[in-house]
Amino acid sequence: MTDAGWMSQALALAALAEGATHPNPLVGCVVVKDGALVGRGIHRAAGEPHAEVAALAEAGARARGAALYVNLEPCAHHGRTPPCAEAIVAAGVARVVAAISDPNPMVDGRGLATLRAAGIAVETGLLEAEARALNAPFLSLHLRKRPAVTVKAAQSLDGRIAARAGSSTWITGEASRRFAHRLRLAHDAVLVGAGTIRADDPALTVRLPGITAPRLRVVLSATGEIDPAARVFTVTPPSEPRTRVYVPRAARDRAAALGSVADVVPVGGGPSGIDVGEVLFDLAAVGIRSVLVEGGGRTIAAFVTAGLADQAALFVAPSWIGERGATPVLDLPAADAPAKALRLDVRRSIPIGRDRLLLATVSRD
Repeated sequence: MTDAGWMSQALALAALAEGATHPNPLVGCVVVKDGALVGRGIHRAAGEPHAEVAALAEAGARARGAALYVNLEPCAHHGRTPPCAEAIVAAGVARVVAAISDPNPMVDGRGLATLRAAGIAVETGLLEAEARALNAPFLSLHLRKRPAVTVKAAQSLDGRIAARAGSSTWITGEASRRFAHRLRLAHDAVLVGAGTIRADDPALTVRLPGITAPRLRVVLSATGEIDPAARVFTVTPPSEPRTRVYVPRAARDRAAALGSVADVVPVGGGPSGIDVGEVLFDLAAVGIRSVLVEGGGRTIAAFVTAGLADQAALFVAPSWIGERGATPVLDLPAADAPAKALRLDVRRSIPIGRDRLLLATVSRD
């Protein structure tokens, strides 16, 4: 197998732990000796062995003189676990291929330098794009100092997320709704506007069979007026953090009643009533690496127009709702011309039951 093939295996192993490693990145590792796989490892959760250590343990004495493939630079600091770079040196590995370096200030090249100083051949850059995509939330937090943002919507073919009376139950089918919980699992926080709380009263929890996955629930309210009895405050699974509510500083007094059920954070105002950039800055400060913005139309538009939406996940149902009185997925004035429309670069189009999921990056052009 080629180097690219072995790195692909490391990436595939890393992806198996999606949603479980916070605040750590997704990392997979394989150890290869004389063209044969002798060890493999996954970092499964914070505090558990790192992927390199697990792979070396499986390889045992066969790691001496072997090649090690890992999708992220091995760490070089003492955290909950010892440094992986030191373990690799001690195991006698001859060659390390790392897809990308680790921007965490506690690592940031130190792991690779440790390996090179020990005489180990080190290569980087193999399948770099795939490795960056896999750990986009981790990289965003360290390089851009904000979480990665995915805007998600369930919409009709004509771009409506709710019918005339505000009802959005159910635009898409059951298969799409189940997959939407996978998206919640893949993100550290789930965010909606206060209008969605009033219209749908969602719990915003991850509901998948056999999976317990506490996620931070976030609500934006331009007025600070939300019913404290809403499910987002009262449905609290074990280990679920307190819901975080962002309000303009001018509305902090009106939001005082929420203090008993949520953490209320005053921020600056903005075109939508809330400075979403300041929201992301605060979320980064509490360790949130990725945010799934679930709506409604004004909330999604606030992140898109601020240039803070990185990806879009659009579940499209084969139905027409009609324009008059319905709620658009993007609550913005129409573009003056098609050439001025906001563009999505669709990376994947996936059939899910009768619906289709479009996964796209939001163009910055």
